[in-house]
Amino acid sequence: MTSTFLDYNLIARDMNASLNRVAKEKLVARDAEYYKNNIGKVTSIDDFLKDYRLYSYAMKAHGLEDMTYAKAFMKKVMESDLTDDKSFANKLTDDRYRKFAAAFNFAKSTAVAQTGAQTDSIIGLYTNKVQSLSDTLTAESNYYGAVIDSVSTVDQLLTNERLKDFALKALKIDPTYVSFDHLKKVLTSDRNDPNSYLNTLNYGSNTDTLDKFKALNAAFNFQTDGTLASGTKPQNDTQKASIQEGYILNGSTRATRAAALANDQYYRDTIGSVTKVGDILSNPRLLSYIVTAFGLPTSTLTSTFENIVTSDLNDPTSYANTQGGEFNKAYKAMAAAFNFQTDGTLAAGAKAQTDAQITTTSNGYFSFYDDKDDAADEDLIKRFKLEVGTITKVDDLIASQRMMQLASVAFDIKPGEYSVRTLKRVLTSDLNDPASYANKLGDDRLIKFAKAFNFKADGTTAAPRLAQDESEILNVSKKYVLEKSRFGTEADKKKAQDEASYYSSKIAGVEKLDDFLKDRRLVDFVLTAYDMDPKKVTTADLKKMFQADPNDPKSALNTTTNREFKVLVSSFNFGTDGKITRRPDTEIQTRRGVTETQEFYLNQTLEQDAGAQNEGVRLALYFERKASSLSSAYDILADPALLSFVQTTFEIPKEMSSAGVEIQKAQIDKVLTVKDLQDPEKVNKLVKRFTAMYDLANDQTVSPAVTLMSGGSSVGISADTLFTLSQLRLGGR
Repeated sequence: MTSTFLDYNLIARDMNASLNRVAKEKLVARDAEYYKNNIGKVTSIDDFLKDYRLYSYAMKAHGLEDMTYAKAFMKKVMESDLTDDKSFANKLTDDRYRKFAAAFNFAKSTAVAQTGAQTDSIIGLYTNKVQSLSDTLTAESNYYGAVIDSVSTVDQLLTNERLKDFALKALKIDPTYVSFDHLKKVLTSDRNDPNSYLNTLNYGSNTDTLDKFKALNAAFNFQTDGTLASGTKPQNDTQKASIQEGYILNGSTRATRAAALANDQYYRDTIGSVTKVGDILSNPRLLSYIVTAFGLPTSTLTSTFENIVTSDLNDPTSYANTQGGEFNKAYKAMAAAFNFQTDGTLAAGAKAQTDAQITTTSNGYFSFYDDKDDAADEDLIKRFKLEVGTITKVDDLIASQRMMQLASVAFDIKPGEYSVRTLKRVLTSDLNDPASYANKLGDDRLIKFAKAFNFKADGTTAAPRLAQDESEILNVSKKYVLEKSRFGTEADKKKAQDEASYYSSKIAGVEKLDDFLKDRRLVDFVLTAYDMDPKKVTTADLKKMFQADPNDPKSALNTTTNREFKVLVSSFNFGTDGKITRRPDTEIQTRRGVTETQEFYLNQTLEQDAGAQNEGVRLALYFERKASSLSSAYDILADPALLSFVQTTFEIPKEMSSAGVEIQKAQIDKVLTVKDLQDPEKVNKLVKRFTAMYDLANDQTVSPAVTLMSGGSSVGISADTLFTLSQLRLGGR
């Protein structure tokens, strides 16, 4: 068993490599290459619709993959004038179509579908999205499968939000709108009693809702008193498998590709334990996968499967050799893919499938998956990038479901967490004004969200016509002032603001890269704003970064270990030749905004993937990333993940969260000096302490040495001592 710190260190010791690893996966690299090579060729709606791979890629990106077939309908959507309330898209009740239409700018004959920088950014976002979704689906399904058997009462199920939501989403029931009391009555109803609560529910003509609750009741085995009969589990294997499959298919808006990958992994994990045909017949998810792999109709699930896989292909009169009609070839292929005897069992030492047969089945599954969904899977990124180049006001962005979906993931803003009006006001705030709406909200996620876009107070966008756009000047000035005054005096803040005024006045006159680089005061200002030590970055080094090709993975910009250089360089409008380039007027997100969004998203994905294996690693990575930006204990209290990190590190009881804010702040200030988080060495010590405490808190076996030395508490022990003890304890197993 490895420690949390070792798992964390495997990622953190080379963060750049960790972030790039997923992007090099063959599947996403292929998708990225096709998108990059073809998106710039789109000049009309007809061209777009003819390229099914691009079109379906965008449809999936906007959550409309189930409408990919309706090309005539979608053409009318894209031709709509969104400024006209009576246009086709605006009249549709489903707002996704209006937002989808906002992703295009086909009405302007001179418009370019996307810029190169935008294309590269969205490819990165797509790469991480596809990879993380599969891991998340698998992790949730594994959790459900591992925990559900420990439930003994209906109350235990309903008070475990993760289990409850999993089951409800599997049946397409929105957990937000169902009460504890209603669910308990449904689950404890006797479905054979016509007078039971379940059988007396009346939803009028909405029979679909009633059917869902009946399915929920049938999926569990609770008695009317909410308990289980002796020897009975809350779900048998068939019920459990059905809920797990339902969640994969219905429980969220996750990508179809992710569901397919999760199903394939489940198949590979499960098929090795099969000893008879009945094991497959009793597992709906496994059976459905196999039938799909051989392109057979769903009726095969129950009526003919056993007859097929127990056929002797050497017998010309066997079922697989003589039945199936148009599917006879598939029958034979399925029979050949299994090693069952005619009685449905396996010969001594035989497996249900050999490695070669498993590969054949998996390839078959993905061949049918690709025929239906592969193009749709590629459609998401396309829509996002096209939309960035066409939106010209904040209303367009807010109206675009897919752009908002991407930004929400990147900045960890939950769907529905903030109203449209709030987000609009945030996006139009002056981030350099401490009294602006966005700054007053005190949510750092919203600040970063607003920084990623360039909207004026009136909601319109500003085309970049300077070495650095107006919004970028404001952004870098804000970052500089924060860096210089976070723990300083009012005098320090005033000095920083004066320096920001100098920068703003001088950068406007810069005509080429060399003009910027020869003014070391400007250079040092920018380096400081991006948390880099000006003494360690020479002018020559910085020039090399600006001249690097952002599309070349081997360039200096893409191989440096400090990824902040990519963000810094992209905040300017210099080409690799040092001349100023002008962005299209319809592009509303700066290159810096796109790059920063990509970097945030990469970090979010990396942390989520790590958390699927070890939640402690996710918290450690997140804290390490956020530490230097914290200004006070209030920042920690406002962030549940950071609070969990601190509570675990210093053994602060979680019940403390119910105390008043000032009391909680005082407790944090007592054990932690927030200013120390500016020191990487001190942050590293805290991470070591946290990982040691996390391993102790999440293991039933606590080191006797720790207990004795701390008198039952580890607050008085140094981080290094705790870390050493935890390694010794883990290493001794």
